[in-house]
Order: sequence, then C-alpha cells, then structure tokens
Amino acid sequence: MQAIILEKARGPLLQAEMDKPQPGVGQVLVKLHAAALNHRDLWIRNGTYPTTRYPCVLGSDGAGTVEGIGPQVDPAWTGKPVIINPSLYWGEDRSGQGKQFQILGVPTQGTFAENICVPAANVYPIPEGYNYGQAAALPLGGLTAYRALFYRGGLRPFENLLITGIGGGVAGFLLTFGVKARARVYVTSSSDGKLQRALELGAEKGVNYTSKDWENQLLDLQPDGFDLVVDSAGGPNFTALLRLLRPGGRIVTFGATAGPIPETSPRQVFYKQASILGSTMGSPADFESMLDFVTEHSVRPLIDKVFKLDQTDAAFRHLEEQQRFGKVVLSIGDGAEQRPDRISDKE
Repeated sequence: MQAIILEKARGPLLQAEMDKPQPGVGQVLVKLHAAALNHRDLWIRNGTYPTTRYPCVLGSDGAGTVEGIGPQVDPAWTGKPVIINPSLYWGEDRSGQGKQFQILGVPTQGTFAENICVPAANVYPIPEGYNYGQAAALPLGGLTAYRALFYRGGLRPFENLLITGIGGGVAGFLLTFGVKARARVYVTSSSDGKLQRALELGAEKGVNYTSKDWENQLLDLQPDGFDLVVDSAGGPNFTALLRLLRPGGRIVTFGATAGPIPETSPRQVFYKQASILGSTMGSPADFESMLDFVTEHSVRPLIDKVFKLDQTDAAFRHLEEQQRFGKVVLSIGDGAEQRPDRISDKE
C-alpha cells in the first residue's frame, strides 16, 4: 500500500510503498478514503510531541470501508463504511483515561495511508449524509470539543460561552456545537476575518485578542462574566480568562499552544468560586454521544481545504496558515468527495 512516511523530526514527508497491515484479534482492516490533519501531526513532525517514534505514519483522523476482519470480529462489519474513533484503549472509567490510552497515529500507524488496522471497537457507522471527507474531519476535533463542552464543561442552553482562538478545527466544532446547543457563543481571534466568519456561523460577538483592551471589550459584552470558557492556548492570557468568569463559572482547558500559564493567585480561583477543568480527547461514551449529537442537529464539519495524499506536504503548510478556518483534509484515491453508498457500490 501507499503511505506517507516521516523518517525523522523536521524531515520530509515521503510517499512510499509499505506492507499492507493484517488485522489481529479484535481488529478490522480499513481501506481509507479520506484522512484529516491535526496540530498533533504538526507537533510530531516538528519533534515537539513527547511520545514520538520515527519513522512513522502520521494521522489520527480517517474514514473508509472495512476491507477485512481479524479473529473475534463480527463478519457483518465487512464492506461497511466506517468512521474511526482515534481514542484508543481509553479504559472503563469515563472520567479519565487508563494507563493503556493512546491516540491513533504514533506510536501506532496513522491514517495517512491507503489502509490501517484498528480495534473493531473503534469503528462506527458514518453519520447519515456525510461524505468520506466530512467523516474524516470529524473524529479528533469533534470528540475533543464535545467532551470539553458537555461532559467536562456542563454547557446548558442560554449560557454565555466564550471560545478562544476561533479558526482551528476543534474551535470550529466548539462554535458549531455551542450554537446548536442554544448557548450564547462569543469568540476571540487574532484575525478580524475569522471573527467575521464566526459571526456568520452563529456567534453573538467576537473580539480580537491582539487589542490592548480585549478583556474590557468582552466585559462590555457580558458585564457579569461568562458561564463557561473553553481554551486551548494557555499562556499569558489564561489569567485574564479567570477575570472574565462570572462567580461560579467554569474554564475547560485542553491545550497549551501559547505555552505555560503564568503564576496565578489562588484568590482569583477561590473568590470567583471558579472551576478549572482539564480535558483530553474522550471516552467511547463521549464519541458515541458526539455522533448522536451531530446526527440529531445535522452538524457538518467545517472543511477549509482538501488535498490529495501526494500533496500532504502542501497540506501541512496550509495547516499553519493564519487565515485557515476549519479542517484540512486528505483525499485518498479520490475518495473524500464520495458518499459511502456510492463508493460502496463500486467495491
């Protein structure tokens, strides 16, 4: 099979032939039709991810057709269009992952390839009406957003929700899910163009966080503060988010793209009765609930651009562009635009 191989940190992405994997006990072999990029892939490529092994095949997001099954797998899966849950070996406790937990794509083979073997427990039917590209764009970002908003953040209708750094894949799902859940959604970004796009997608207001008075602008919009803030950046602005909370408000954090959080006075937390909640990926129950949510509310992932598998290097460059809004998708064998029912008829 063809795969995109990263031989070393900061090295080139090479398209090469490698042996097609064979499904083991409890596994399925998926013929991939689309994959999607995440910042995790970028960090692995740059050598800044903590558990990287080289050479490797990147990619956590993918969708395709079950081509083969291993022992102890229901034969009914054969030929089925599937979306892959990239949250592997979560464990039995929904509140937190177990010791065996890992994310698909390093240390195991990822989805930037024509085939992949994954546990049968990690494949699900593709949501109705999705093409393969939309299905590939959903898993990691959708799961992360759903757990952060609802399981950890406890978002309720008509609450005031603040999403930082709109424009990325997870932030796009946070916005869409928040609007569908009838929250009043506010966003921040360093790009006025992204703020305008967020308004078009249902956000109430947006503020450019490069402005010196961005905190005051948000407080002018919500003088009593926000019920829930969801942040993926951390860094120097995190203490400002505490000030933006209403008494009894919650912050959910799932990333640190802006670096460590500066020293914060405990008084900022206890006097506000604030809850600071961490979140990472999600459990099988979160993934299933997320699929139910996108089906019930007819959610479609925001896709910024689609590249072919042999254009993966260009896709990475696009992932880093500041004006990008939404997911970057790889089409494998021209499958991204195909609907599962149509492509299945050909196979």
